[in-house]
Amino acid sequence: MLEQNLFAGFGGQGVLLMGQLLAYAGMLEDKYVSWLPAYGPEMRGGTANCSVNISDEPIGSPVVSKATTVVAMNRPSLDKFEPTVQPDGYLFINSSIIDRKAERDDVKVYYVPCNELAEELGNAKVANMVMLGAYIEKTKCVDIENVLEALRYKLGEKKEHLIPVNRDALLKGAAAVKD
Repeated sequence: MLEQNLFAGFGGQGVLLMGQLLAYAGMLEDKYVSWLPAYGPEMRGGTANCSVNISDEPIGSPVVSKATTVVAMNRPSLDKFEPTVQPDGYLFINSSIIDRKAERDDVKVYYVPCNELAEELGNAKVANMVMLGAYIEKTKCVDIENVLEALRYKLGEKKEHLIPVNRDALLKGAAAVKD
């Protein structure tokens, strides 16, 4: 099964990190993965997105034109990528800062108040992890423990102390979309 994902938002929201962690977790599970980032020249505030493919079979191209899942962290990303979701695919919307509802009725839509949930944890920077937790809960494409292992690798020993709040954020995001 091929999962074709698009994660999009503005620079500083951790969109590329979400994709990296997902790809790394997929590798830990012996899956085929690709991660293809795209971003503007700005350090913060510019557009950022990445394509992440996860599959049990070799991946022909890292480019995602028709996504099984789109994660939109801001309004311009929703406007741009909502049309690319395959019918019956998933659309995750950061309802904290996106002021409109999905226009599609042929996809599964989840409104996740990422910023508010992150603030409840006392760290606004984990809004991306809240969304990643919601994504993992619904798609089940990787195990949440492997995402944490990927995060340990990415953060290194110096930032190991950030693992608990990130774990809490993943679990809070998962809980936000449980049926």
